Amino acid sequence: MARGRGRRRRIDPLKLFVFHHLLSSVPEEMGATLLRSSFSPNIRERRDFSCAIFDAHGRMIAQASHLPIHLGSTPMSVEAARERIAMGPGDTVVLNDPYAGGTHLPDITFVSPVFLPGSRRPDFYCANRAHHADVGGVEPGSMARVPDVHGEGLRIPPVRLLRGGRIDREVLSLFLSNMRVPSEREGDLLAQGSTNRVGAARLLELAREHGGRELRARGDDLLDWCERLTLEFLSTLPDGVATHEDELEDGGDDMRRFARIRVRLEKSGGHLVCDFSDTDARPGSSLNATRAVTVSAVFYVLRLFLPAFAPANAGILRPILVRTKPGTLVDAAYPSGVASGNVETSQRIVDVLLGALARLLPGRVPASSSGTMSNLTFGGPVPGCAATRLPFAYYETIAGGAGASRVGHGAHGVHTHMTNTRNTPIEELETAYPVRVLELSLRRGSGGKGEHRGGEGLLKRLLFLEPAQVNFVGERHVNGPSGARGGGSGKIGGLRVRRPQGRRGWRAFRGRFSGSLAPGTELEVRTPGGGGFGVS
Repeated sequence: MARGRGRRRRIDPLKLFVFHHLLSSVPEEMGATLLRSSFSPNIRERRDFSCAIFDAHGRMIAQASHLPIHLGSTPMSVEAARERIAMGPGDTVVLNDPYAGGTHLPDITFVSPVFLPGSRRPDFYCANRAHHADVGGVEPGSMARVPDVHGEGLRIPPVRLLRGGRIDREVLSLFLSNMRVPSEREGDLLAQGSTNRVGAARLLELAREHGGRELRARGDDLLDWCERLTLEFLSTLPDGVATHEDELEDGGDDMRRFARIRVRLEKSGGHLVCDFSDTDARPGSSLNATRAVTVSAVFYVLRLFLPAFAPANAGILRPILVRTKPGTLVDAAYPSGVASGNVETSQRIVDVLLGALARLLPGRVPASSSGTMSNLTFGGPVPGCAATRLPFAYYETIAGGAGASRVGHGAHGVHTHMTNTRNTPIEELETAYPVRVLELSLRRGSGGKGEHRGGEGLLKRLLFLEPAQVNFVGERHVNGPSGARGGGSGKIGGLRVRRPQGRRGWRAFRGRFSGSLAPGTELEVRTPGGGGFGVS
C-alpha cells in the first residue's frame, strides 16, 4: 500500500482538472487510431481493446473509457516489460504471457517507451491491449477447454517486435506461423504498433507545449488526487469485516460441480484488505484467473464508488491490499489454463466483491448482473471437411441483463462489469463469415422481479452455412443472477444446437459446448437476465 508523494503540496484544482483531460485525451486518441486501422471485426466493430499511458515508474496515469478487464491488469504487463527488457527509443515490447502480467492468451499487449528530448531513460510509456480472434491452440478462437495453458495458443513472453522503429520480421513471422488467419492477425498487430506511435507523438506535443517537468508533476498530482478520492470513499465504510462467496459452474455438460470464490474484506481506517486466499483451486480447468485479473476486478469495483468526474489511475489502489493464494482460481499458477478465467471468473470476482460491499453499504449495491460474458468462438475450415473458403476465426461475447438498483430498472442486453464491448453488427457478421443470424432479440421476462426489475438477456440464433468448429463458454446456466433487497433472481442462460433436417431436434447444453457443426446446423444462445431490486 504505497503512499503518494508530495500529498501536502498545494495543488491548483483547475490546472489539475485540465491536465486530467489533456492526459486522458491521449489514450482516447490511441483508441480511435486502433479502431480505424484494425482488420478483424472483433477489434474494429466490437472494440475489444483498451489503451492507457504510464509514467516513468510504470504507474498508470490515464486511461481511455475502454474495457475494465484490460485496464486494471495492463499495469502488470507494463511492469513485466520494464523489468525484463531495457527499451530504447523506437522499441515496442509485445507480450501475452499470463504469468507475466497477462490475462489470457488472445489478449496481446503492446508497450512502448516515450523519451522526451534529452532524456536517456523513458519518461512515459504507451500501452494498448487487444483481444485477437485467434492466437493458435487446439481450437479456433483460442478458448478451448484444455488441461493447461499450452493447448490454449501461443504464449508470448516480453519480446521486442519493433526495434528502433522497425518491425522485427523474424519475430512477427514466428507469431503468425502459430496463428490462424495470419493476414488478419498481421493487420491487427501492426495496427496496435501504430496506435502506440500516435500516443507517443501526442505526449511529445504536450511536453513541447507545457514542458516535460510540468507534465510529469501533473501526472503525480493526478495519482495523489485519485488516492484522496479513494480514501474519501473508504471513510464512508464502517471499520470491520465482511465476507461473501459465489460459485462458478465448473462441471462440464452436466454442471454438477461448482467452484467457489470467497472474499474477506477487512476495513480499518484508511486501509482496505481484499483477501481471496480461501478461494478454491481448480487444476486442469481453464477457469483460472491470473492475479492481474483479480487486481483488475478490485480496481474496477472501487472505481464504481468514486465520483463520476474522478480519473481512473494507479492512485485508486494505493490504500488497498489484495491477497491471493497462488494456485487458486484467482491466482493462476503455471501451467494452469486461463482462457475462461479472464472472461468468466473475472465476472464472478466482481460479484463476490459487490456482495461483500453490500453488507457494508446496505441498499447502495445493485442486484447481480448476468455474471457471464457468454463467449462464442467458431472457425474453419474444419480438418477433414471440404471447405470452399479460406480459414476464418471469429470471437464474440454476447450481452445480457444488468442488475436493477435502488434508482431504477436494469438495462437490457448490455455488456456489464468487466467487459465493455459492443455487438458485432449483423451485416458485418454475415459478410465476413459463413453464418446467418436468424434471430437477435431480447428475452422478455428474463429479468428478475422486484420493485425495480432486472434487465433482459438476449436470444441469438445462428445458422452455419459451412463446416465450422464451434466453442461456447458461459456461466449462470444453473443458478441465475441473484436479486438484492428482496428482488428475484434473473433467469438462467441457455444453449442449444439443432442439427440439419433428418436428425434429432434441439439438444441443450449447459454453459459449455465444443464440436464440429455441419452446414445447416443452428446454434441458439440465451443469456441470463439481471437480478431484481426490492420487493415488488
